[in-house]
Amino acid sequence: MTSITQQIELEELEALHSNLSNSQSAGTNVRATHSKVDDAITFSKDNNLTLDGAIDDDSSRMFDPESAVGKAEVKRALKPRHISMIALGGTIGTGLFISISGPLWKAGPVGSLISFMFIGTLAYSVTQSLGEMATFIPVTSSFTVFSQRFLSPAIGAANGYLYWFSWAITFALELSIVGQIIQYWTDAVPLEAWIGIFWVILVSFNMFPVKWYGEFEFWVASIKVIAIIGFLIYSLCMVCGAGPLGPIGFHYWRNPGPWGNGLIASNLNERRFLGWVSSLISAAFTYQGTELVGITAGESRNPRKAVPSAINKVFFRILIFYIGSLFFIGLLVPYNDPKLDSDSTGSYIAQSPFLIAILNCKTPVLPDIFNAVILTTIISAGNSNVYVGSRILFGLSKNNLAPKFLSKTTKGGVPFIAVLVTAMFGFLAYLNVSNDAEVVFNWLLNITAIAGFFAWLLISVAHIRFMQCLKFRCISRDDLPYKAKFMPYAAYYAAFFIALIILIQGFTAFAPSFNVSDFFAAYISVFLFFAVWGIFQAIYKTKLYRSLDEVDIDSDRRDIDAIIWEEDAPKNLWEKFWAIAA
Repeated sequence: MTSITQQIELEELEALHSNLSNSQSAGTNVRATHSKVDDAITFSKDNNLTLDGAIDDDSSRMFDPESAVGKAEVKRALKPRHISMIALGGTIGTGLFISISGPLWKAGPVGSLISFMFIGTLAYSVTQSLGEMATFIPVTSSFTVFSQRFLSPAIGAANGYLYWFSWAITFALELSIVGQIIQYWTDAVPLEAWIGIFWVILVSFNMFPVKWYGEFEFWVASIKVIAIIGFLIYSLCMVCGAGPLGPIGFHYWRNPGPWGNGLIASNLNERRFLGWVSSLISAAFTYQGTELVGITAGESRNPRKAVPSAINKVFFRILIFYIGSLFFIGLLVPYNDPKLDSDSTGSYIAQSPFLIAILNCKTPVLPDIFNAVILTTIISAGNSNVYVGSRILFGLSKNNLAPKFLSKTTKGGVPFIAVLVTAMFGFLAYLNVSNDAEVVFNWLLNITAIAGFFAWLLISVAHIRFMQCLKFRCISRDDLPYKAKFMPYAAYYAAFFIALIILIQGFTAFAPSFNVSDFFAAYISVFLFFAVWGIFQAIYKTKLYRSLDEVDIDSDRRDIDAIIWEEDAPKNLWEKFWAIAA
């Protein structure tokens, strides 16, 4: 093993020396200058330099963050404000605006708050783990790559395909919801037509270079943030008595109470506890998307700066927005409000706690405004579904876990075939239009929630392995570009409780009597994960687990290591604002 490693290192040094000689003979003495405001990179000639950039493995060109290197590369064109808002906006979507009705109904205002705070600690631990790895090895679809490198190719494949499938199916969900939102105003156009219209729009938009995706998500996420801040201010005013109902205060915490309807059990306390456990699953689904910063690492202009900044800022913003929103919704909407139950309303959108809170306060016009915000949010979410899914396929292809044609890119660095393959699953939205096919569609949706759990679990496990590998190579974590907090304890904490949630999330299938259909609906993701793992394990015939001396922590990071980034201070008030806000 040692002789092979030495031979590889010698060949790499010889190749680097050859490329460096070619670059110097061509006069390519270039300094990369990095702007602190938006990570804009400028290149200028400097005869005092020999090399301040990284050499492309396939040529003697200087490393250009906005070039699609080689034949199958994405572009590094996302600015820090893009990445920060993508990570923030990616989680503020269907889960927050609609799905939190479930935890409120089952666990009540206090129980749901506890659920969200607990899951928030898991999300924080996972993003810390991801941040440390993604800044050290900034690649597209990073955490699926980490599963492959630090654990095994089969585990990486199972994680990647399940996670990709979840985003592809969620794209179908978003398309099916868009028409329902528009029907809040008019039903002149059938749902089937809206599905087709927005499919074309979103797929077309994903064919543009990634910087346009970043700009779109930045401004849409800004709308979401402004809307939630406005809702928090509005809610505070209503609670204090500014509305026609007078001071509401904590009335609904006393009547009907703080704990919710619960589930299954005949004993009241047991029923409420099971309702709280069930709300954990809903809360975790709502938080999913915090890991999107890992997907964007491979397209960031300066991942060593942008990714840690996004992680440190975004999580606490999400925590404030989620906990703050849920707190005020619990004050304005009683947990037994019949509108929270989709069976009684007959509409997925009508059960949005945000709309219910506004309607309960009898505020005119505002429901229409907030419905428009939800529409914008769903369109943004669908856009992110295609983006994330395509980058996962691209990463799998680049790591020889998917067909090579999926890694083909346009001149703009867009993996267009991966975009189209992911987008094709959007047509499953038509299943939700038919009552007979709705059961199948709901089964597919069950995959999405647990796939996110598997991604979180494997991020934590991969990080544990990553830290062990650093110790094996005598590399101090203090020397890393970003050092995760509370490690390794936070990684073990997250891995244990996420694995526990995956195991118990289908408990309703066992009570009051065993239900085969509910059991498979709850655990179909688990079966799929191990099925894909088994297939790739048979294909690769590798060990179940990589040994520490086999773990690769060097590939894909040398280009970034070689770049010298010079930061310019913000030059005006506008630049200072974005440097702080985003």
